[in-house]
Amino acid sequence: MAPGNGEESDRCKRGRGAGDCKGDDGENGPDKRFLVAAGSACADGEAGDDGTGDYDISVSGDETDGGCAGEDLIYYYSDDDDEEAEVGASVIQRDEKRYVVLSEDDVHDRQGKDTAEVAEVLSVPPGFAAALLRHYRWGKTRLKEEWFTDDRRIRDAVGLPADGAPAPAELSREPLVCAICFGSFGAGLTRAAACSSHFYCDECWRGYIRAAVEDGPRCLSLRCPEPSCSAAVVRELVDAVADGADTDRYARFALRSYVDESGGGVKWCPGRDSPRAVEFLGCAGDATDVFCDCRHGFCWACGEEAHRPVSCATVRAWLLKTSSDSASANWVLANTKHCPKCRRPIEKNQGCNHMTCRAPCGHHFCWICLEPLGRAHTACNAYRPRPGRAAIVDSKGALPPVEEQRRDQAKASLDRYMYHYERWAANHRSLEQVLKDMAALQRSELGRMAGMVRASAMDLRFLTRAYEQIAGCRRVLRWAYAHGYFLDPERDAAKRGLFDHLQSDANRSLERLHGCAEGERKELCAAAAAKGESSAEIAERYSRYKKKLENLTEVTRRYFENLVKAFETDLAEVKPAK
Repeated sequence: MAPGNGEESDRCKRGRGAGDCKGDDGENGPDKRFLVAAGSACADGEAGDDGTGDYDISVSGDETDGGCAGEDLIYYYSDDDDEEAEVGASVIQRDEKRYVVLSEDDVHDRQGKDTAEVAEVLSVPPGFAAALLRHYRWGKTRLKEEWFTDDRRIRDAVGLPADGAPAPAELSREPLVCAICFGSFGAGLTRAAACSSHFYCDECWRGYIRAAVEDGPRCLSLRCPEPSCSAAVVRELVDAVADGADTDRYARFALRSYVDESGGGVKWCPGRDSPRAVEFLGCAGDATDVFCDCRHGFCWACGEEAHRPVSCATVRAWLLKTSSDSASANWVLANTKHCPKCRRPIEKNQGCNHMTCRAPCGHHFCWICLEPLGRAHTACNAYRPRPGRAAIVDSKGALPPVEEQRRDQAKASLDRYMYHYERWAANHRSLEQVLKDMAALQRSELGRMAGMVRASAMDLRFLTRAYEQIAGCRRVLRWAYAHGYFLDPERDAAKRGLFDHLQSDANRSLERLHGCAEGERKELCAAAAAKGESSAEIAERYSRYKKKLENLTEVTRRYFENLVKAFETDLAEVKPAK
C-alpha cells in the first residue's frame, strides 16, 4: 500500500478483482474477487511511516490505475464474508462455529439432567439410570426405545433384577453373617447390591469399593462381590459406604464417563490441565480444528494439535519423522544460534523473528535465515536445495563414485529436513510466546495500557484481535513447513514454486504484524510511562499505532487466506506435469 494512498487502496481491496476501482458505494455486490500480488512492489510502493508499504494489495488488469505490471504469481480467491464482519477474524477457524466449549459444571449439569430424565421415564433410581445410560454410551433416546421393546434383555446386560424397581443398597432386616469377613452383625448393619441377596458389612464394602476405585474407571461397572452374581453396584451404594476420597474419585470417574463414553460427540480438551470439553455440532465428515477457551487448539479428527489446512496423514508422517531424531539435537537446533556477525550464542526468548545481538555488537538479523534485516529481506521462505555432486561431472564427463553420490543424496535429504524442521520449531516457539502474551494482556497489560494512553478497554480490542490473528497464522505457517517437506523437489517443483511464493508473502506479512504488535506496543507504553510527551502527543501516537496495527491485521489475514485456500485445493492452480 503506497504512502498517501491508503484510502484509495482500501477501496480497491473491497472492489472487483479486475477493472476499475469502486468505492464503498460502488456497484459491486456481495460477490467479490480479491487478489494479492505481493511478490513485487509498485514503483511508488516503498514503505512509509505506517510500515505497510511492503504490501501491494491492488486489483489486476490493464484498466487499474497505479497497478503493478509485474509477472509475479498471483492467487485469486473469493470473499463471501459480510463487509461488516469483525476485522481480524481468525484464519484458522471456519466462518461458522460448529462446536461448543463446555466447562465441568456444564458437563455435570447435562449429565444430571439426562440421568434424571431417564430415571423418571423408566422408574428406576438415578444410579441405575446412569448405569443404563453408560451402557448405551449416553444415548438416552436409543435407551428408551429399546427399554420399552425388550427391557428384560437390558436388565440382564446391566445387572438389574429381572422385574420390579431395583434397590441400589438394601439393608438387612434381620441379623446376618457377613459373607466376606464372617462377622455377625445385627439387623440393618449389612447391605446388599441390586440382587438383594448377598449382604456384607460396611467395612467389607468399603474395602471392596476402594480396590475397585484404585483400578480406575472400570469401577463404574462394579458388580456384587459374590462371584456367581452379576448385580450392579451403583452410585447410591458407593456414597453410603465408601470414605470421602474414594467417593470423590468415583464421582470423578462418573463425570468423565459422560464425555469418554459419549461415542465421540463430546471430547475433553487435550490442553495441559484444561478441565473443559468440546461438543462438535457438525457432521463427522466436516470435522476440523476446534479451539477451547483455554486457547488450546486441536484437530477433532485425529486429536493432534490444530493443523488446518494440513491433512492428518501429513501431520502423522511429520511427527513420526521428528520423533526419530535426537531430542537434544532438536532442542539445540530450535532454540540456540550464533550471531552471524560476532558468533555469540543466542537463545530466542520472544515471539517475533527479529533478533538484536547484545552490545557492543547490536547486529539485527532474522532468526530463521540469519540474514541481516532490511528492505531486501524476503528470501528466508524459499527452500533452495543444494546441488548434489551427482549433478556435477568432471572434465571427461564422468560422475563421482556411487558411494559419493549416496553420501551427497543423504546430505541433501538431511539439509531439506533441517530446513523445514527449524522453521516448524521456530513457529511453534513463537506461537507459545504469543499465547503467553495474550494471557498477560488479559490479566493486566490491557488495563495498564488503557490507563497510559487514556483509552477504554473496548477501544483496545484491536490489539486482542491482532494477537489472535498472529496465533492463528503461526499455527498455519508452522504446519505449512511440514507440508513443504513432503513436496518432492523434482516431481512437485511447480507446486513448490507457488507454495514458496504464497508462503513468503504470508510470512513477511506476519513478521511485520508480529513486530508491530509486540515491539511497537512496548515502545508506545514506554513513551507513555516516561511522561516526556504531552497527552495530545501520546493520543496522536496511539491513534497512529492503532490504525497501523488494524491495517496490518487485515493485510495479514488476506495473505493467510490465500495460503490456506491453496492448501485446501492442493495448489490446484498448478497444472500437473504431463
